[in-house]
Amino acid sequence: MKLRDLKGFGPKSEELLAQVDIHSVEQFMTTNPYALYSELKQKVKGTGLNSIYAIIGAQENLHWQEVARTRKTEILMALDDMGLAPK
Repeated sequence: MKLRDLKGFGPKSEELLAQVDIHSVEQFMTTNPYALYSELKQKVKGTGLNSIYAIIGAQENLHWQEVARTRKTEILMALDDMGLAPK
């Protein structure tokens, strides 16, 4: 299985993850989603909230829109604690 095969991912997701040295599904699945989002924010211009929703969704086999709809507050609070919440 490739990263692009995970729910909500595709070739572009694979390219973005390669920029932060994530090259396998095993690496991705064992990475903390918030730490990964933080690294993407630092290295990939244009990384937004949909990215954290997609990361969590792919790790939990859920569509990113479902994650955004059902867990937005929880995710925003965690990002705020990390200083990464949108202003």
